[in-house]
Amino acid sequence: MSLKIAVQMDPIHAIDIRGDSTFAILLEAQKRGHDIFYYTPNNLALHGDKLLARGATLTVEDKADDHYALTKSRVEDLSKRDCVLLRQDPPFDMNYITTTHLLERIHPKTLVVNDPAHVRNAPEKLFVLDFLDLMPPTLVTRQLADVLAFRDKYKDIIVKPLYGNGGAAVFRLKPDDGNVSSLVELFQTVFREPFMVQEYRSEVKAGDKRIILIDGEIAGAINRVPQKCETRSNLHVGGKAAPVKLTKRDKEICARLRPELKKRGLLFTGIDVIGPYLTEINVTSPTGIRQVKAFGGNDIAAMIWDAIERKIAAS
Repeated sequence: MSLKIAVQMDPIHAIDIRGDSTFAILLEAQKRGHDIFYYTPNNLALHGDKLLARGATLTVEDKADDHYALTKSRVEDLSKRDCVLLRQDPPFDMNYITTTHLLERIHPKTLVVNDPAHVRNAPEKLFVLDFLDLMPPTLVTRQLADVLAFRDKYKDIIVKPLYGNGGAAVFRLKPDDGNVSSLVELFQTVFREPFMVQEYRSEVKAGDKRIILIDGEIAGAINRVPQKCETRSNLHVGGKAAPVKLTKRDKEICARLRPELKKRGLLFTGIDVIGPYLTEINVTSPTGIRQVKAFGGNDIAAMIWDAIERKIAAS
């Protein structure tokens, strides 16, 4: 099956292909003979009832510093494509939300992965709140008094923005940390929305599992181990990827999520698990598939295209 696809992503010249999941997906698309049209979010436009994008034909090569070529610059009607990959990274701001509204106008006639309406309604740190019994103790607030009361109860806590990514602006506050008031004041100044507070789980020292699911089914996993003097385990901030085996609890968490992921059309998701707890459900631009393959795991890019091709063939 040869498809006409489009990819909405961050500027391709700036990505690090060694760990970039979107790049792995594009390599597999090209291997299968799919025609790839590339554009960035700021080049998306609605003209009457037509959703247009200014972009170019993309070819890719797994070669550092010479990983792409763009030809045939043009404006395309995205409804003429078989599939659009929604793959730009957060921040999950109004610009991001607007692109989901625009892409919703062509989905599902043109398959958008992931479903833009459910991407909009399921940001990483809010969708997960539907599964509070799987999570560590969690608070969403803007109020200092709430944070102080939470820390009094749980002693060691994490404070992080609701719409961040890659471990940015994630802070650990120990019981004797005198910066809690200043940090809350900073969050109140920088962010208009509430922020998230969670009990710190010491299991993170052994790693934060990223489990990847394709159409609700487990496809692979890696462990992200933080540096010795770092709370955050994200690869973007120096966390080290390592192979990992899933526990019975990990599989129970995935089984709980499966029906909801399938119902929402969230074909490619990545969940984060620390110890026995689910902490995030990543639906905007999940990562980790190149690391899974590097450790001898599944070729998840191929699994993604198998799932996309099945959906298009069945439509």
